[in-house]
Amino acid sequence: MNPQASLIFAASLLLGTTITISSNHWIMAWTGLEINTLAILPLISKSHHPRAIEAATKYFLTQAAASALVLFASMTNAWHTGQWDITQLTHPTSCLILTSAIAMKLGLVPFHFWFPEVLQGSPLTTGLLLSTIMKLPPITLLYMTSPSLNPTLLTILAILSAALGGWMGLNQTQIRKILAFSSISHLGWMAIIIIYNPKLTLLNFYLYAMMTATVFLTLNTIKVLKLSTLMTAWTKIPSLNAMLLLTLLSLAGLPPLTGFLPKWLIIQELTKQEMAPAATLISLLSLLSLFFYLRLAYCTTITLPPHTTNHMKQWRTNKPTNITIAILTTVSIMLLPISPMILTIV
Repeated sequence: MNPQASLIFAASLLLGTTITISSNHWIMAWTGLEINTLAILPLISKSHHPRAIEAATKYFLTQAAASALVLFASMTNAWHTGQWDITQLTHPTSCLILTSAIAMKLGLVPFHFWFPEVLQGSPLTTGLLLSTIMKLPPITLLYMTSPSLNPTLLTILAILSAALGGWMGLNQTQIRKILAFSSISHLGWMAIIIIYNPKLTLLNFYLYAMMTATVFLTLNTIKVLKLSTLMTAWTKIPSLNAMLLLTLLSLAGLPPLTGFLPKWLIIQELTKQEMAPAATLISLLSLLSLFFYLRLAYCTTITLPPHTTNHMKQWRTNKPTNITIAILTTVSIMLLPISPMILTIV
């Protein structure tokens, strides 16, 4: 893609995100969401492959429907209350419509069908944007309207997302689809706590974004898209593959790593709110996700799959690892010991 075009699209993404997260008026928030959608479409379809065009079309239709619902919810609220302020969303019907719209924007169950398909049709760098930056504006809107939302509805959506995100990722061989279902499962953890402790949702999102960025950038460096090619990629940069293993285990939420921190805090908060059954259920459902993370981790560090046919090995490259990946990997693995400091900041 032309560097000038890439710069314009990147600037538009930043502009759209900034407008949405800093606005008080519904129309401004909607404008930011639209700028974001229009900026990411050329990045999804830049390869001109039929699957990329299909992904861009699916993304456009879903996001357009969700934006229309955001506008409809805000207009209904303004009609009944005379308020266009985002924090003054008080009408029950508006809250219901907005929850559906944001769920559609984020890819929460039952509006999740577009996300794995779009991620599978996008390049890895665009997939990284879709999984992290594009989720920030809708989560910000949820954060600002969280006191008015329906707790029962959000808890149901969250538990269904954790269940389906884990369940549907089990049988996948395409890494981008596995990461899409992983994202849906993580969104379930964010949605369940947003009403009770919105700051925890943001902390969870930031840590998830860092870990996902590490995985996507590592995969982009070793040029891997499928499990079968991941098995032979260890010969390229062995040290990077070892770090990818730890990052995947962190994304799964295993204890000595960073990913355990948000899960631990969310379970603690749910127990304080007398929602122990929901905490138990969502913890058990995260075991489904753990299975496919372990599968990915196993494929990352296995030397060769056990078979008799000749298998092409990849050439080892002497290319130095990107400093960004090194920093992100360190943060994705080692933040748990300084969790008291993180909690004082949050």
